Amino acid sequence: MTADSSTLDLLRTRKSPKVFDLALPGPNEIELESMLAIATRVPDHGKLTPWRFIVFEGEGRVRAGDAIATVFSLDNPGAEPERITLERNRLCRAPLVIAVVSRAAPHVKIPEWEQTLSGAAACTLLLLAAHAHGYAATWLTEWYSYDPRIRATLGLSDEERFIGFVYIGTLARPQEDRPRPALANLVTRY
Repeated sequence: MTADSSTLDLLRTRKSPKVFDLALPGPNEIELESMLAIATRVPDHGKLTPWRFIVFEGEGRVRAGDAIATVFSLDNPGAEPERITLERNRLCRAPLVIAVVSRAAPHVKIPEWEQTLSGAAACTLLLLAAHAHGYAATWLTEWYSYDPRIRATLGLSDEERFIGFVYIGTLARPQEDRPRPALANLVTRY
């Protein structure tokens, strides 16, 4: 079988930039729809679709940031104004942020863990789709991903969890690639 060199180059060159190095422009609506459609093409045992997406763009990023800052302020009443501003701007660090939400639930046949991994695969395909469209993307889970008040405010049910937030934009400056692990340290043969 002959390998598709352009696909292999795409896979070889994808990396996660620092979120502060993502700038305008972000994907347009057609590119966004393409990325989301690609992200749905993950292994999904039982065809349960145990994940969903929340798109944060424009003013939506600001409103979500206000919710994050409010919860942070309640928990940290003595926080410096600069820190409150940092929290308020969490989702404004890139032109587009897509949250991947796990809807994993008990099932008679399919373990919840497999359902969660399907959502993680959706994050990975979002990263690759963004790269294929010429954008840079990074996947983050920060404190607000785990806070039940933030989850509720951003529209998650009690049973849902954030798998991650995928930040997408144009790379503002070249990124150094990090050293990758040696395969000899990771691979065994049985």
